[in-house]
Amino acid sequence: MQKLNKIVLLLFVLSLLTLALPQPAPTFASNCGVTSVDFTPLNDLGTANYLGYQGGLYPNGSNQMPTVHAQAGLEIAQNMQPLSPTGQVDMVNGRIVLLSLGMSNTSQEFTAFMSLDEPLQSNFVQLVNGAQGGKSAEFAADPNDDFWTTLDQRLADNGVTPQQVQVVWLKEARASVDPSEVFPTDAEILQDQLQAIVQIANTRFPNLKIAYLSSRIYAGYASTNLSPEPEAYQSGFAVKWLIEEQISGNPDLNYDSANGQVLAPWLAWGPYTWADGTTLRSDGLTWLCSDFVDDGTHPSGNGALKVAGMLQDFFRSAETAVPWYLDHTQLPNQQFLPLVINSGQP
Repeated sequence: MQKLNKIVLLLFVLSLLTLALPQPAPTFASNCGVTSVDFTPLNDLGTANYLGYQGGLYPNGSNQMPTVHAQAGLEIAQNMQPLSPTGQVDMVNGRIVLLSLGMSNTSQEFTAFMSLDEPLQSNFVQLVNGAQGGKSAEFAADPNDDFWTTLDQRLADNGVTPQQVQVVWLKEARASVDPSEVFPTDAEILQDQLQAIVQIANTRFPNLKIAYLSSRIYAGYASTNLSPEPEAYQSGFAVKWLIEEQISGNPDLNYDSANGQVLAPWLAWGPYTWADGTTLRSDGLTWLCSDFVDDGTHPSGNGALKVAGMLQDFFRSAETAVPWYLDHTQLPNQQFLPLVINSGQP
């Protein structure tokens, strides 16, 4: 227990050091008046409903994934090994590629994550930003879109191959939503697109094991039609329902070769990044006008760093990330920390 306490203390101190880094100059969205849309974040909604649909990040209004699914993910994580460019285990020069997939917001946030000082990251882990501006969900869900060939080029530019990609962070949204599409239709369409994306990724990256998903940040300040509220909030249901489909045994999302053809990686929530503007989420997360550039949709430097902090906290502490992400020589006798799926940064 003393060792675990020391580890937790070390992670806390390192998080404070991250927050102490120089912050970008503040910018402000042009529409700063909508500081709340009065929706309850999914992780705080629990067993209550939004327009008739239950909250929680996982089934039954819970923020904890079912035990069987969690154990399966942990086993996958513990067996992950660095791979050579041809996909063979290589404990000397191999890599575990963590690849981001998504749109411009995802790209900005992952770029900020890559900029953070991370002494705990394993030397085997290589981060590659595959998210691309203008490539919203409808493009990424098309296997023939150049989104995927651009990904191949980005991997090559970073000296790695598709065979070395084992983990992805996926965050997507629809570029614009037909006003006639009311909830849950808009979220169901995004869910289908997310399913297509993870299936395509499974085909293109033959050693892909895990996909962590996140939904949109707050969009109450948005002055564009690029996934404003309530679509930004409702995108969380698309992620929630997709993961629940895999948990319930949908064969189109099978990740276990013992159960038939593998068509998708193991799915779970990454950090849940939505909060109701300046209203404190249960973990203290808020979204200020200064967290956005003038369109109110894309994060400012401060906003991108906020998501980066959530990502760093997640990969340092989630049970299914600790085995492969951390450099265990820096944390001798590492014990698994509780699964963190709601981490946020005020």
